[in-house]
Amino acid sequence: MATDARLAAELAVTAGDLLLDLRNQGADDLGKAGDFASNELLLARLAAERPDDMVLSEESVDDPARVDAERVWIVDPLDGTREYAKPGRPDWAVHVALWQRGKGLVAAAVSQPALGEVYATDNPPTPPPRPARLRILVSASRPPKFTEPVAEALDADVLTMGSAGAKAMAVLRGEADAYLHAGGQWEWDSAAPVGVVTAAGLHASRVDGSPLRYNRPHPYLPDLVICRVELADKLLTAIRLSGGLED
Repeated sequence: MATDARLAAELAVTAGDLLLDLRNQGADDLGKAGDFASNELLLARLAAERPDDMVLSEESVDDPARVDAERVWIVDPLDGTREYAKPGRPDWAVHVALWQRGKGLVAAAVSQPALGEVYATDNPPTPPPRPARLRILVSASRPPKFTEPVAEALDADVLTMGSAGAKAMAVLRGEADAYLHAGGQWEWDSAAPVGVVTAAGLHASRVDGSPLRYNRPHPYLPDLVICRVELADKLLTAIRLSGGLED
């Protein structure tokens, strides 16, 4: 039997291949078709491979019984649906993570099918050295209100990109130094990316520095900071001084 981390990676890749096939076929209502097909694949595979575990998915009705479960898979079958539906856009992903009671996120994988990449907790890459000038990634459609004052305080450039998973993996690859979000998210948006980046030694927290907690009764997790460990204190301080915690 595959380890949980290898299963997460395999599922993320398999769902990603399916999404690429749908994209290449030019399926009608591509975003909706991709969400549905990827979700069905992930649910079927998890039911077969880990029948005793529960699943929290963006594309399925939430079962409140998961809150008392020992193991819960938290999946986003297609993170970045809008970007996926646009020809040529690579900034979308598949998220597969496993939460375990008393341990938190114990396995995770993020695939970026358009790049041919998958990142998993059992073999995360080491982030390369960063350049002198900081680069902060935010959502193109919902940047945090504190983006500009934080960037000014840290003398950083601001970059935009779709998909939470794509932005988190860009930090992991060294294409950016931090990812900030405060416009509202759900557990499936961040669980797998957070699992992967923390396994690689990066920092991940709420914007006030508090821990990210998963498998909560209401799976809303509105804000997120992912960055290099050496930047965390400066970044969190800049957010606090900007008044961003009052949003």
